Amino acid sequence: MKASWDIFCSVVDNYGDIGVTWRLARQLVAEHQCAVRLWVDDLRAFEKLCPQIDSQQPSQFQDGVQVRHWPTQWPDEVAADVVIAAFACQLPHAYMEAMADRERTPLWLNLDYLSAEEWVGGCHGLPSVKFRGVQKYFFFPGFQANTGGLLREAGLLERRREFQGNSRARLDFLRALDVSPAAGSRLISLFAYENAGVASWLQALADDAQPTHLLVPEGRVLGNVQHWLGEALVLGRPQVRQSLTVQVLPFVRQEDYDRLLWCCDFNAVRGEDSFVRAQWAGRPMLWHIYRQDEDIHLDKLEAFLALYTRALSPGARAAVLALWQGWNSEAQMAEPWKNLLQHWPEVSAHAEQWCLEQGSQPDLAAALVQFYLNWI
Repeated sequence: MKASWDIFCSVVDNYGDIGVTWRLARQLVAEHQCAVRLWVDDLRAFEKLCPQIDSQQPSQFQDGVQVRHWPTQWPDEVAADVVIAAFACQLPHAYMEAMADRERTPLWLNLDYLSAEEWVGGCHGLPSVKFRGVQKYFFFPGFQANTGGLLREAGLLERRREFQGNSRARLDFLRALDVSPAAGSRLISLFAYENAGVASWLQALADDAQPTHLLVPEGRVLGNVQHWLGEALVLGRPQVRQSLTVQVLPFVRQEDYDRLLWCCDFNAVRGEDSFVRAQWAGRPMLWHIYRQDEDIHLDKLEAFLALYTRALSPGARAAVLALWQGWNSEAQMAEPWKNLLQHWPEVSAHAEQWCLEQGSQPDLAAALVQFYLNWI
């Protein structure tokens, strides 16, 4: 009999939390034949990623996953064999009682946020608190072998390489989004939080001799882009300033967002889910990390940069560091961007190599399943 899994997701950052748990739930079903219930407290946010979701339905199946609304008043439910509290969300007390009441207590995991910090490897897999004899364990995604790895579906990198090598497939995909970049244009995606540094970067792109087509999925950065343009953004309509064409795209399904990243020469991303997907694209990238109290997010940023840039030459490494640090401190972006362009061939090759290195490690879903098999 296949194992049952309950994944709990409290939507905090609109799309990051649900994005990760939705990918994980589908992969557990498709590749590991698990019976998965995904409990989500905000189905309306989920609709953006999965348009077929009916936010009024408390229970429904999507892609083999039973999607359940996480209600304020918890129903009488039997706990699953494996229970994942995503991103340290607090499980309903009644559900915790149900875990303890099982004849065989479940495996209880806290699936934490992604980090490259050194301490993560030492804490991964360790026991945490107990509730009436039910032991909780830490489970950390990560970039090194002593962590839980990254979400990566079977065959993802092969599909990506095939798509990137097929110019017709790329053009057809972009045309379906009503995107028609001019010949020779640099294609960039921008998905970010609000950032005062946006204006200086857009101006640098506008002043560049090479044309750029900037694709901006709907999101929080649109206000900064519109302010720089000086006119209202219109969904789908290209708006031109010198060498820069700006085009706002509607929110798309996760699979299509992956393809969008694969199409682009450079991807600016935010949060956790799009951050990982940009790495699988094998293209140069820029990460807008989620801001945390007392700037502890900057420790996470520096830890990742230390890993990500260690194989680069000193000049290319300095260029990447300056761009990422400037972006995350909302500094002026023109000079860091121009400097990165001086190292473009090396930075591009490095992005692909990093992707291959990470792709050689076990993926997060497989690591979770193996942890459960070892536990039983």
